[in-house]
Amino acid sequence: MKNAVIGNNKQKANLIVLGAVPRLLYLLQQETSSTELRTECAVVLGSLAMGTENNVKSLLDCHIIPALLQGLLSPDLKFIEACLRCLRTIFISPVTPEDLLYTVRMQALKCFSVLAFENPQVSMTLVNVSVDGELLPQIFVKMLQRDKPIEMQLTSAKCLTSMCRAGAIRTDDSCIVLKTLPCLVRMCSKERLLEERVEGAETLAYLIETDVELQRIASITDHLIVMLADYFKYPSSVSAITDIKRLDHDLKHAHELRQAAFKLYASLGANDEDIRKKIIETENMMDRIVNGLSESSIKVRLAAVRCLHSLSRSVQQLRTSFQDHAVWKPLMKVLQNAPNEILVVASSTLCNLLLEFSPSKEPILESGAIELLCSLTQSENLALRVNGIWALMNMAFQAEQKIKSDILRGLSTEQLFQLLSDSDVNVLMKTLGLLRNLLSTRPHIDHIMSTHGKQIMQAVTLILEGEHNIEVKEQTLCILANIADGTTAKELIMTNDDILQKIKYYMSHSNAKLQLAAMFCISNLIWNEEEGSQERQDKLRDMGIVDILHKLSQSSDPNLCDKAKTALQQYLA
Repeated sequence: MKNAVIGNNKQKANLIVLGAVPRLLYLLQQETSSTELRTECAVVLGSLAMGTENNVKSLLDCHIIPALLQGLLSPDLKFIEACLRCLRTIFISPVTPEDLLYTVRMQALKCFSVLAFENPQVSMTLVNVSVDGELLPQIFVKMLQRDKPIEMQLTSAKCLTSMCRAGAIRTDDSCIVLKTLPCLVRMCSKERLLEERVEGAETLAYLIETDVELQRIASITDHLIVMLADYFKYPSSVSAITDIKRLDHDLKHAHELRQAAFKLYASLGANDEDIRKKIIETENMMDRIVNGLSESSIKVRLAAVRCLHSLSRSVQQLRTSFQDHAVWKPLMKVLQNAPNEILVVASSTLCNLLLEFSPSKEPILESGAIELLCSLTQSENLALRVNGIWALMNMAFQAEQKIKSDILRGLSTEQLFQLLSDSDVNVLMKTLGLLRNLLSTRPHIDHIMSTHGKQIMQAVTLILEGEHNIEVKEQTLCILANIADGTTAKELIMTNDDILQKIKYYMSHSNAKLQLAAMFCISNLIWNEEEGSQERQDKLRDMGIVDILHKLSQSSDPNLCDKAKTALQQYLA
């Protein structure tokens, strides 16, 4: 076919009449076609475009341009070159409309926005691309101007947002702060179409999600926080029940708007206390979030939970708005049989509601949260395991003995050790944090060690012997220090020569944090106001602990020096 049409306009016309163009385009777009075949199709189409103006019209009628543009996303350079040659031939023809040329610009913009999304490598490449002596980001900034079509403004803003989030453009760059961010805020105004408002809010949420300064700038731009409240007022009137299509359309848009608003509120309130306060003070905001938690749309539910999670980072709001609206009730309901995506964010929120100063802590406990959280620690999903153990850790902090016993019973010794041998350091650290909180207050330490002492000492030994980082070992030594503070529990250390040797080893370690943690263990063991202190002091002296304390009392580290001197005084008293 290629050989037949080269330089022969009659043959080109014949092929077009016989319907070759749709077939060639079909083969060109099929992913199952070989790259060689797709390249040959592009070459033949390019040859047809070199014929008469009628040929070009026929190609345009078959929607050749989107197919060729799609071809530019291929990794094969020969195929890309064939597509570009064909596109060039079509665009130099006088019959190709000018507005079509613009539509090619939009396709290219959309292509860039997709390519740059969460792709640092592509973003770093794009930021240095020059077109006629002008860098690509500068071209995108020009496309943000108010006189450009809205679709162009939005897509350019998405390109710049993706490049910024990928680290190719700094968050404090003027093209982000003075151009992209204000453009996206404009897209959230009620003058814009519903689809534009949704896309604008979601893109802005993504842009500012991790940067506190951008969050602050956005929050004071064009009354954005109040503007977003309008997203919850659509539709303004309920469609007639007879118009089912219209009703479905309204519901779809209402869901999209609420989802976008919750996402943006979540990003705005991620770090700043004043912004969170403004969001919560926006009309009926807490009611809207609570209602959002039981929405039929899973996407809206997820966005509402994200918003709640963001606001739950505020100590002040946990004590006031969260308590006034009993937010814990719908949150506990969300946690029942939710998909993992929602479960991860909802359980993160629950961790905050279980902090010691939160008034919600007690009613959450009474609603059966321990069982739920213990089940999360068995999840295959890493984030859920971390959140489950994290929430239990918060729950155990300064808790009554009954709650601590309930946690240990719900978790089971087997599961506790499963978590202590977890390959993820976050799970391990949170489990050690839980143990540390459980082993606080002398009567509690003695009670727990009387029932679980053997297993806990075994776990401590394994961790101190294992290949773990400084933070893990420090936390483990702090647990030992807590055990050493018990009245009867300290005997489990004193009768375990292996553990005593490990404490001695860490007193002389090169890391000051580990030395200090080991010193706390020794201090609690030798405190001379407690029964049996003389025997313990004698045993530790025989092990060479006093010699180490003398060395440490000369340390250049003031904490180590003070702690060693205090410990030595116990021997002199």
